[in-house]
Amino acid sequence: MSISDLFDGEFSTRNKGHFSAIVRVALTDGTIDDRERAFLDYLAKKLSISNEEYQEILENPSKYPINPPYLHSQRLERLFDLGRMVHSDHQLGDTQERLLRRFAVALGFTPANAPYIVDKALSLIDKRVDLDTFVYEMTNMNK
Repeated sequence: MSISDLFDGEFSTRNKGHFSAIVRVALTDGTIDDRERAFLDYLAKKLSISNEEYQEILENPSKYPINPPYLHSQRLERLFDLGRMVHSDHQLGDTQERLLRRFAVALGFTPANAPYIVDKALSLIDKRVDLDTFVYEMTNMNK
């Protein structure tokens, strides 16, 4: 096995974990609507999720664990994706917000800070900021 195979496998596993987390958020209300489906389709392509993996994750999204990225900016990127999924139907329910807070902790944010981080993230997503603005604002939220 070459070193590139090792990193490609790790990258693929991380992406599946990230995608399955987003599917779990989408399924919190029991269904995936057309906007959520379109976002999932977009993310599947972006994360190199095959059609077979896509279907497998839809059937059992808990199969893959969330593997938090090492870099803080990458954690924020994943939070951005998750937050966009939660906000995609513009009806943030209590279940979705609680789940997003759990995912924030799973991504490596502290349990004490997760509510503040999620609230700030959702307020930025509500303003339809781009990823770069999101990362900058989240990084500098306490300054």
